[in-house]
Amino acid sequence: MNFFERIRGTKKRKEAQESGIIYSPLKGTVIPLKEIPDPVFAEGILGFGCGIQPTSEMVYAPFDGAIVQVSDTKHAVGLRSADGTEVLIHVGMDTVEMNGNGFTTFVKTGDNVKKGEKLIEFSISEIEAAGYSSVTAVVVCSVSEAEKIKVLKADEIQTGEALLKVE
Repeated sequence: MNFFERIRGTKKRKEAQESGIIYSPLKGTVIPLKEIPDPVFAEGILGFGCGIQPTSEMVYAPFDGAIVQVSDTKHAVGLRSADGTEVLIHVGMDTVEMNGNGFTTFVKTGDNVKKGEKLIEFSISEIEAAGYSSVTAVVVCSVSEAEKIKVLKADEIQTGEALLKVE
């Protein structure tokens, strides 16, 4: 059971503008899921997708949708698109231990957002000074098979470029 299932209730599927496409929420270097330095992500326990080694310090909405979860420690946000795709964006590894220091959120649970809207600002230098990796996981939580998630971009990616496709 993922953390979105508690919130789900009844769900109506709507036709998405860009059905199944998840755009990059930040600028950086795409890394394979299995190379994320945390086994919970690397093994796909929370979902499938990829990591991004950030070169910018702002996370943006990867599609139009609703905020279904914002961590109390400001390092992670969960979103649901109009077609029901659920995505977790988790900034840094073990950054929950920072208790929100170095993070600012711009949204709250229940907000509706548009693609490109600011979600989280963070400090790479504060994350690394605290001894943590700044690799940001972008995983689809609503799909149970890795084969249904296609990574569309390797190497460098800009905010807003197509990153993942749910097939």
